[in-house]
Amino acid sequence: MAKVTFKGNPVTLIGEEVKVGDTAPNFTVLSNDLKEVTLDDYEGKVKLIAAVPSIDTGVCAEETRRFNEEAEKLENVQVLTISMDLPFAQARWCAAEGIKNLDTLSDHREGSFGKNYGVLMEELRLLARAIFVVDSSNKVTYVEYVPEVSTHPNYEAALEAARNAK
Repeated sequence: MAKVTFKGNPVTLIGEEVKVGDTAPNFTVLSNDLKEVTLDDYEGKVKLIAAVPSIDTGVCAEETRRFNEEAEKLENVQVLTISMDLPFAQARWCAAEGIKNLDTLSDHREGSFGKNYGVLMEELRLLARAIFVVDSSNKVTYVEYVPEVSTHPNYEAALEAARNAK
């Protein structure tokens, strides 16, 4: 299992660690308009999935803004940012920040994504910071479990993986 800390303290991740070469696990989350969304809704596209603890915090906000900017330049790639935030809070934050090029999704109801991707922090019931790139046939091509949740992921490596996925 990935070793992850939150502000220097070790956390327990619930679920199995996802690895490159795995078939991407399905999940059920909520869109900002409260509709159920699954991995199948993005069939035929490359998915860059960013798991974040809360969209309305410094590093998560910067990460989401960065991926929103980059999403415009990526062909056949859908960027998803998933957190435990309520859909209403995500919608409000996206409207205030002008986020239009990616989907923010809420895992608050069941923790389905968090459990299936091994990023649900047991102690906090928040998602650990992680990046997954899933190709159009739902094979995982890139994984980064960020060792310290309060730090940034490797943007360049994730974006390169998304550009190279088919």
